[in-house]
Amino acid sequence: MTSVAPGAPRAVWADQDPRSGRVTIRQLLSRMGTLCWVELRKLRHDRTELYTRAIQPALWLLIFGETFNRIHAIRTPHGISYLAYLAPGILAQSALFVAIFYGIQIIWERDAGVLTKLMVTPTPRSALITGKAFAAGVRSIVQAAVVVVLAAILGVSLTHNPLKLLATACVVVLGSAFFSCLSMSIAGIALNRDRLMGIGQAITMPLFFSSNALYPTALMPGWLQAISRVNPLSYEVDALRNLLIGIPTNLALDIAVLIGSAILAIIVASALLPRLAK
Repeated sequence: MTSVAPGAPRAVWADQDPRSGRVTIRQLLSRMGTLCWVELRKLRHDRTELYTRAIQPALWLLIFGETFNRIHAIRTPHGISYLAYLAPGILAQSALFVAIFYGIQIIWERDAGVLTKLMVTPTPRSALITGKAFAAGVRSIVQAAVVVVLAAILGVSLTHNPLKLLATACVVVLGSAFFSCLSMSIAGIALNRDRLMGIGQAITMPLFFSSNALYPTALMPGWLQAISRVNPLSYEVDALRNLLIGIPTNLALDIAVLIGSAILAIIVASALLPRLAK
């Protein structure tokens, strides 16, 4: 057993400031990046989830999109085809379905003892949650790429501007960060996988159908329009339509709402994390 001489400096983590014992912003970002990298390594070793989750958006575009595009049942703005109007909505839906069940993973980590080990490190809870949230965002980008490629194959004219495509990826990450934190917050309340699955399934389709992913907000009844205006998914879809197919929207407002929603969701999920770790 080793002893520490009186007056000797306490041991600190390699990435912790020895003068104050606090974690600097750069170190915080480094830890968040590490957590993202861990999540991506999991994805690299098992791509089954990506392949299976790509089926649903493909069906929405191939069956629902092509059918409604032919019958002209839904009036779209600026004379664009319904398939083009639908594609950004399905892209956002795909990201939503990846993120909304992300809390299951953190419950599994609790059951395996991994979460307890992470909680005793100097890493702030907000860094743990943010790292996982943005890892979910990176997973969603892969799903989004599948939707973009499929839409292009179906003849949808999407932007080729690299800056707009980069902005599209950022919007997808922000949306996924919010919904994954929502899922982790629910995990902190539900505390087990079965309850989380039930709640996730109960809210996923209402979130989707109360957004403007499938139809313009103007076609909704008044009560549904009110719900749509407070649904972050609607702002994500608006931003994607602006960037990918050029429909004019208040892009600054859309991104501000997504950033604000993601920050609020990270705060709530971080506050509930100790309850999950007990």
